Amino acid sequence: MSQMTRPGASTVAVTASNSADIVQLEGFYPRALWVGGAGNVAIVTPDGVVNTITGVPAGTLLPIQTRRVNSTNTTATSMVAIY
Repeated sequence: MSQMTRPGASTVAVTASNSADIVQLEGFYPRALWVGGAGNVAIVTPDGVVNTITGVPAGTLLPIQTRRVNSTNTTATSMVAIY
């Protein structure tokens, strides 16, 4: 099974930062982001695209590879990266 089609195998807590990327595991950024507390999530994709996903409800799984969660414009809390 490829890295992106198998179930998640590991997790790490995410702290929003305008400069620190989420750690890569086996050369890959996380496959998804769990949002525990409702709000906006300002993501940076592996290719550098910045976008803010607004109004994310608590308990949402965002199925997008994420290089970083910027602290600017992020109001969501309790985020976990899934690899």
